[in-house]
Amino acid sequence: MSKYRRILLKISGEFLAGEKESGIDNDTLLRIAEVLAQLNSEGFEMAVVVGGGNFWRGRDYPKMDRVTADHIGMLGTSMNALALSDALEQKGVATRVMNAVEMPKISESFIRKRAVRHLEKGRVVIFAGGTGNPFFTTDSAAALRASEINADVILKATLVDGVYDKDPKLHADAIMYTSLTYGEVLQRELYVIDATAAALCRDNKMRLIVFNLNDPNNISRIAHGEKIGTLVTNED
Repeated sequence: MSKYRRILLKISGEFLAGEKESGIDNDTLLRIAEVLAQLNSEGFEMAVVVGGGNFWRGRDYPKMDRVTADHIGMLGTSMNALALSDALEQKGVATRVMNAVEMPKISESFIRKRAVRHLEKGRVVIFAGGTGNPFFTTDSAAALRASEINADVILKATLVDGVYDKDPKLHADAIMYTSLTYGEVLQRELYVIDATAAALCRDNKMRLIVFNLNDPNNISRIAHGEKIGTLVTNED
């Protein structure tokens, strides 16, 4: 059994769109839910932070007030969280959507001790609404929630195999790192997670694995101890 018992998975909204330009691709959603359901049945404590880019990208509206744009993005994450919750419930998995934004009729408000209790009871907890504050990404939300619930690791799902020294889609000679420190990530300005999230992970000695979600079974492989993707740790 892996040393990772309590896992926080970070999924972008764009990934949930699958081959579509926006919205949710049902097949993609169900593939992720199937893997999470299997890990839940094996006793892993699973938490998820979802982005909202498949519904809203604030950067596409540069003339809009930034705070307003970020608030709309929080609504996008909430839609994705509810969809993932439903997919898991269809597979017999108990879930709780916990929102950083007050939406009492559709989700619970985030309370740290309650979130931990849900995990201990075997429920998959899906965190929506980012941090609840503008100017922070869902990467920062993942770093924050993982630290709050004392997760063993953050698994950040991407569309490439790990962290590279340059964009592998543009450069055939790009080299993938198997391990990095947060200091190296910040110093080299590597696109792993944003600087705020990286600093938060570093300060809380949070382990991060960046991996390819094109095969959702990679989530299970990592949970069971297989070395996949790029491991980012504290310098200490």
